Amino acid sequence: MKLAILGGGGFRVPYVYQALLQDPGSPRIEEVWLQDSDAGRLEAMAAVLGALAEGVEDAPRVFTGTGLDKALEGADFVFSAVRVGGLKGRVCDERVALDLNVLGQETTGPGGIAYGLRTIPVMLDIAHRVKALAPDAYVINFTNPAGMITEAMQGVLGDRVLGICDTPSGLGMRVAAALGLDPGRIRLDYVGLNHLGWMRRILHDGVDVLPRMLADEELLGTLEEGVVFGRDWLRDLGVIPNEYLYYYYFNREAVRATLDAPQTRGEFLLKQQEAFYERIAAASGGTAMELWRETVASRSASYMAEMKGARTGEALDDHAGIDPADEGYARVALNVMAAISRDERATMILNVRNGSTVTALPPDAVVEVPVTVDAAGVHPLVLDQPDLHQTGLMQQVKAVERLTVQAATTGSRADAVKAFALHPLVDSVEIGRRLLDGYIDRIPEVAGVFTAGGR
Repeated sequence: MKLAILGGGGFRVPYVYQALLQDPGSPRIEEVWLQDSDAGRLEAMAAVLGALAEGVEDAPRVFTGTGLDKALEGADFVFSAVRVGGLKGRVCDERVALDLNVLGQETTGPGGIAYGLRTIPVMLDIAHRVKALAPDAYVINFTNPAGMITEAMQGVLGDRVLGICDTPSGLGMRVAAALGLDPGRIRLDYVGLNHLGWMRRILHDGVDVLPRMLADEELLGTLEEGVVFGRDWLRDLGVIPNEYLYYYYFNREAVRATLDAPQTRGEFLLKQQEAFYERIAAASGGTAMELWRETVASRSASYMAEMKGARTGEALDDHAGIDPADEGYARVALNVMAAISRDERATMILNVRNGSTVTALPPDAVVEVPVTVDAAGVHPLVLDQPDLHQTGLMQQVKAVERLTVQAATTGSRADAVKAFALHPLVDSVEIGRRLLDGYIDRIPEVAGVFTAGGR
């Protein structure tokens, strides 16, 4: 089988390849095609994958190229991990918002809207190329904002597009580890949108262990969410929110912490990646792999650092090494491929078409919920409906996502302004207009969306 990875120069690609190397099943991926607009990044990642494959019999063959069609042609699976505008675009996403004292974050709030505006046209073009060159392929989307992008691509490819985010599964793994439970016997009751969801029950052999977790002061304090949200707020909610809900529940504190930090997350990553690619240009083999491991460990250790009491870019004292959630991301991807290609039925949390799962949202909306996956595709599980607080926030953010997709596909300034102004982390028409003008002025890919035909 053939796997095409779009954005193949990205830092998470080695995790996916490592998972493929460890896959004992049949049929399995035999060819991995890395596609990226940056040939230097491709060369660097190919060196890391080459080091991983050393001594592994029948390792999947790796091909690289900047052309899209050759990578897609005849693919069985397509992984999308594209960053339109690169990290410089991410820095602008952050800074335009922060200049207006609004949250500057990659996927949440105005930064996520700007990221979506410039990414959706590119991803729709990719969807049409997949339809033409690999009509039977499943697209596994990692490109952020993952829910929004998945929903836009489903307009072309239907249910053959699904989105993956490692945050919900990572939370389940960490809770199981904290309680000393076998993660293979855990079932998660989770509902939401991408980067906006709630873990409502954690079932171990059918028994909900979440109340036990919430009642244990010491255990709750060891959980990342206990640090981010505070133990009292988790107990008040009675659920464990996705960590990105920090930006909603503690918006003023988040904006202040980001403004006070010496650099944004995007600025930190931009410097780090530039240094990495400079160093790896002269490296090869095992040296390349060690440089990659060193860099991803630093990335993981400083993730959301300012929200946990550290400075952006600083490693947390209790967070060392590579984040297992990154490896979990690859495991989820491998499980999806195995379930579809080998009918190895699996249950996981994915971004999928809603259908009748969440009755308060349209059937064609993409939601992040538990599903089963098998050779027949993806099947959302029946779940209890979200409460009023959860439903209201999901509806408002879904409305913003749909306005963003509409603006990106039609060039409508009116829809773009509504998307910014109606987002709960902006809640101002005037600021919404200034945000759109700021992104158009500073990000060419956003400016290109709003052609003369736009309103």
